[in-house]
Amino acid sequence: MDFSPLTEALASKSYEKIADICDNLLLQAAAEGVAYQDQWPYVIHLLGHFYVDDINSARFLWKSIPSEIKESQLELAAAWKIGQKLWTRDYGGVHEAIRGFDWSQEVQGLVAAFSELYTKRMFQLLLSAYSTISIQDAALFLGMNEDDATNYVLEKGWDLDPASRMLTVKKQTTVTQQKLDASKLQRLTEYVFHLEH
Repeated sequence: MDFSPLTEALASKSYEKIADICDNLLLQAAAEGVAYQDQWPYVIHLLGHFYVDDINSARFLWKSIPSEIKESQLELAAAWKIGQKLWTRDYGGVHEAIRGFDWSQEVQGLVAAFSELYTKRMFQLLLSAYSTISIQDAALFLGMNEDDATNYVLEKGWDLDPASRMLTVKKQTTVTQQKLDASKLQRLTEYVFHLEH
């Protein structure tokens, strides 16, 4: 089976493409009747789904993997442990599952990129869900120790109250500029004029 598109995506760190590439290769193998189970890169396929935040597809993939492969590949079981933590929204557990296994050279880059992306997702979650949060809880969500988590959010503009050990979330202001051209203004004026007369 030709895994060159997958190899190229991994080499170029185009991790957002991995799940689609693997899905297409899997469909191609099934359509051609090729026996692929023994050589299929299940770990990369699962991690690709996690990377694009598609836990449902990852669950279906996991259910389709033969049980002898699930039992014989420790790295696959470790990758699925991440999936279980994602499914149950055990945010701190995701980081523990990532750090709790010695990943092979082949997937280390993908795991590291997913870990970084997941930390950014958790930061955005904290940003939208909290106005204040304890250092301990922020560290749990971000998968860091308390000092690293504090430094991370302080760099993002949050405030720290050392007495209560609470962080104040600073919402990032997004500036949106509305472009009002003359034709839109003219149409609005005509519409209002028509309503008044």
